[in-house]
Amino acid sequence: MRMNRLGASELLVGEIGLGCMTLGTDERKAVSLIHEALERGVNFLDTADLYDNGRNEELVGKAIQGRRDQIVLATKAGNRRIPRQEGWSWDPSKKYILSAVKDSLRRLGTDYIDLYQLHGGTLDDPIDETIEAFEQLKREGVIREYGISSIRPNVIREYAARSSIVSVMNQYSIIDRRAEEEVLPLLQEKSISVIARGPLASGALAANRAPSKGVMEYELEELIALREGLQQLETEGRSLTQLAIRYSLSHPAVAVAIPGASSRDQLLQNLAAAQVPELTEEEVQTIRRLSKANKYTLHR
Repeated sequence: MRMNRLGASELLVGEIGLGCMTLGTDERKAVSLIHEALERGVNFLDTADLYDNGRNEELVGKAIQGRRDQIVLATKAGNRRIPRQEGWSWDPSKKYILSAVKDSLRRLGTDYIDLYQLHGGTLDDPIDETIEAFEQLKREGVIREYGISSIRPNVIREYAARSSIVSVMNQYSIIDRRAEEEVLPLLQEKSISVIARGPLASGALAANRAPSKGVMEYELEELIALREGLQQLETEGRSLTQLAIRYSLSHPAVAVAIPGASSRDQLLQNLAAAQVPELTEEEVQTIRRLSKANKYTLHR
């Protein structure tokens, strides 16, 4: 699998990682999927304290026992659970981040995190204080690098200008091309890597799965038409799944795509994208003609 550097850091990641959010809560199944991914060349695992109320981090922690040095481990913070209250509240304060990382380390069974990410963010946040928290954790060796997970161009611009983030996790797919005009060029200029999440658009671009509803700006009929149009680019050994993942990887700002998987078949379909050729410029342009060049309207 091709290896890419995250930003200007020393972190080298395989171009296809594993988004762990969809693994579920069954320990045997989740650990088995992670082990299979690692054995097939994946070295980047992404989780968050928010997923399944911390259970996801625990399962990732169990799976990486004895393999920690082989993995670039990423998790996220900023969503705070308040005792005896439903849901989560947003808390990007320095005090909370310095506390939350301890809980993540315990659940993950490790004494350091390779990439610690802010799980959201708005312009109303105490951004300088948030950056101070990550910088302190980096100085202390608790984390190696930090980034943000955001789809808000205004927030991304602030962190790109004011912090030493090495990555931005952002939705990016054939169906969700919002980042192409505003976000990806900025991050490429700043040598900040993109971690592309949702390359299959919640399964809308998965092979052998007929869509039953629309997604994003696509009505069901439009989505079906897009899939049919993309068939001209499918080749023997390159399914729609692999085509979609390769599109997310085609932009030079993207270091790693992290499709999720809830079954072994899905995992193998995803990882097969590492074995097919990169898209040609002509193929990229064909995909862009077939799909919508959607823009950010909300999340400003």
